[in-house]
Amino acid sequence: MMAKLFRAVIMGPPGSGKGTISERIAQSFGLKHLSSGDFLRENIAANTEAGVLAKTYIERGLMVPDHVMTRLLLPRLEEMTCHSWLMDGFPCTLAQAKALNSTCDLDLVISLNIPYETLKDRLSDRWIHPASGRVYNMGFNPPRVQGRDDLSGEPLIQHDDDQPEALVARLRHYKDVAKPVIDLYKSKGILHMFSGTETDRIWPYINSLLSTKIPSRPETDTQHIPLP
Repeated sequence: MMAKLFRAVIMGPPGSGKGTISERIAQSFGLKHLSSGDFLRENIAANTEAGVLAKTYIERGLMVPDHVMTRLLLPRLEEMTCHSWLMDGFPCTLAQAKALNSTCDLDLVISLNIPYETLKDRLSDRWIHPASGRVYNMGFNPPRVQGRDDLSGEPLIQHDDDQPEALVARLRHYKDVAKPVIDLYKSKGILHMFSGTETDRIWPYINSLLSTKIPSRPETDTQHIPLP
């Protein structure tokens, strides 16, 4: 019996550890880790039509609208018909979730519920390499040379919106926008919420849940699926 393809989404506010947990899931279960932030940077760097459009919003400090995000991401997902994947950072809104529904059926949605104080502490320690999107945390994942990216040696920056005043607004915005998405996935019976202050403590619960959902590494099976 071949394992079927597995599609999952991970949701959580800024600083919730989505990227770290996504990497662990990808390594442990053989899912492709798809990051909306990576797709955005790739499209901007390649000057695609959607990338150029997205850049006009980002440069003005605005959220990239739903129609631009779906235009960036859905074609990529349609190319991945033979892969199991985990999407990180999309969908963020109900409109994006509905667009994703029209493209594929999700098997599982992981929602990370992290206390505000924890997020505030993590984000105040967070430094970013703008060109690649690599994230460092001075507390638990510092760069080898202070203030410099490990791979390129280029300077790291701290986002203005990671500062405490802006953070309150960002988290409130996340809650408002994510609630209808969470409610949608809850109604479909595929939402699993995990709460805690430490990624290492949340991970075993996510790991054991996925172990019941993904009995074998799906990527090894996709190679044997006969073409129609």
